[in-house]
Amino acid sequence: MQEDVEQRSIVLATKTTRMTGRVLATLMKASYNKIQKVKNAPKVGKQSIKSLAKGGTLDNIEITNDNIKAFEPYARKFGISYALQKDTSENPPKWLVFFKSKDTDSMTAAFRAFTATTLNQQQSKPSVKEAIVKFQELIRNTVRNITKNKTHGEHEI
Repeated sequence: MQEDVEQRSIVLATKTTRMTGRVLATLMKASYNKIQKVKNAPKVGKQSIKSLAKGGTLDNIEITNDNIKAFEPYARKFGISYALQKDTSENPPKWLVFFKSKDTDSMTAAFRAFTATTLNQQQSKPSVKEAIVKFQELIRNTVRNITKNKTHGEHEI
């Protein structure tokens, strides 16, 4: 019972010298307007295609499976409402990103930023596995010449 009351209660804080009914009414009206503004704000980010289609016409872009999670922060950053759908008609399956037509400019900006960072990451960081294989080949190809040093009794490499 207590949790139910806590979830439905609203805390209003104000500084007044004298609390009148008019001040309380103004305070409650302002808080109600703020709550309604938050409720009616358009949803940004990942959502279903059905809720996305309510806003108007949709466009789509094809994206690979590897890039789905990496693209999401850029979509949030640019305020894009989008929906993902898997197209299983092809092998391997491809993913379609649906977004509103009015978000086209922000979508292209997000993709530009996304591709720029992914290209920079690929160019700046060499593959660790490739470096290990390269050094293993170097070690295999080196010829060890071990001769005994007669004066000290140590091996020379």
